[in-house]
Amino acid sequence: MKRHLLGILAAGFAVALGVSGCGKGSSSGGGDSDGKTIKFVAAVYSQPTTENYWKDLVRDFEAKNPGYKVQVEMVDWTQMDAKVKTYVQTRQVPDVLNYNAFSDFARDGLIYRASEVVSPQVLGDFSPAFVEGAKYKGEQYGLPFIASARQLFYNRDVFKKAGVAAPPRSWAELKAAAEKIKKAGAIGYGLPLGPEEAQAEFYSWSMNNGGGWTDASGRWAVNQQANVDTLTFLRDLTRAGLTQPNPESTDRKTVFNQFAQGKIGMAINGPFARAAFINKVPEKVDFGVAPLPSRSGTEHHTLAVQDFLAAFKKGDGRNKEAVTRFLNFFYQADNATKFLRAEEFLPVTRSAATALGTDPYFKPFVDSLANARFAPTGNPAWSAVAGAVKQELGTGVADQDPRKVLDKIQQTAEKSG
Repeated sequence: MKRHLLGILAAGFAVALGVSGCGKGSSSGGGDSDGKTIKFVAAVYSQPTTENYWKDLVRDFEAKNPGYKVQVEMVDWTQMDAKVKTYVQTRQVPDVLNYNAFSDFARDGLIYRASEVVSPQVLGDFSPAFVEGAKYKGEQYGLPFIASARQLFYNRDVFKKAGVAAPPRSWAELKAAAEKIKKAGAIGYGLPLGPEEAQAEFYSWSMNNGGGWTDASGRWAVNQQANVDTLTFLRDLTRAGLTQPNPESTDRKTVFNQFAQGKIGMAINGPFARAAFINKVPEKVDFGVAPLPSRSGTEHHTLAVQDFLAAFKKGDGRNKEAVTRFLNFFYQADNATKFLRAEEFLPVTRSAATALGTDPYFKPFVDSLANARFAPTGNPAWSAVAGAVKQELGTGVADQDPRKVLDKIQQTAEKSG
């Protein structure tokens, strides 16, 4: 959702996956001469869960649609930006891409409108909040895939040992809690500002300090004072030894593996963290979730993340019929819900929301959507900006001046659109 969504990692995994006799796919990105074979590039959220889901779905799809084939390539989120750039530059785009952006593809005329590749029933099933984030110039191009909302995870046992009575609501309270946790022998706060999803981590903080990526008019404002103050606060946490070493090179996977092992007291993540990390250790950590701390301690915004499916045009549109079959099949309530249950994401369709029912674990994440904010995915420059944030922002807590780091990313934003 990412989203980020932002995605969870299986580090270094970027291999082609032959499904149901499909083979590994051609360098042209799929789409054979009869228009019945398509290539789907799927992001890895957690392994082996993601891979197993798509294996089963494609096998079922091909059994129910004789003659149609889907070639699946699994790509880790740390590899995804570079892969997508190569796909576009070499004109070897897949037929369907699972990604966290779409508007630059829409701007360049590379993808179908949503109404061209899914049925009216599927279009009408998308939750309105996620449809708005899937539009470019008022027209829906992105297909909402999965959603997430961020909360502060905290380890109850670590809190008890450190003498922290309750999850922090303000930045001052978080710093004080992290100091106590450090004295108790654990890492106070896990800060992932490495190249996986630095933009989501930073925005989770800056939005709770009145900052963000753009100003009220929609102009890029990456280097606004609120953002400088936010990055400075995170640098101060780092320099005080209240985070793990080297946040600028640490990804969320590393942070939450340590959280699941009881080594970190607090960290930000989405509902998928339970299935992807916490439930995978022998001794389950006793954790809770709370609203994201804000500088003031009064207002609490959450980062809502959604990832998309984008359907690329191929030549004379010969791939559209096969793509439409596949997408309509995936968005059937049973199929979409199975993915959400496995990966523990929030639904983007009404039917999936109904199928999931009421779950106490998901409630705080769902409730937080009332105060949610989204990344500017409808702006074609967002892909370039997010890429710059992933590569550059972490240096602002290491050896670079926070303002200069944000100035550099601002320049990227202005040059890109």
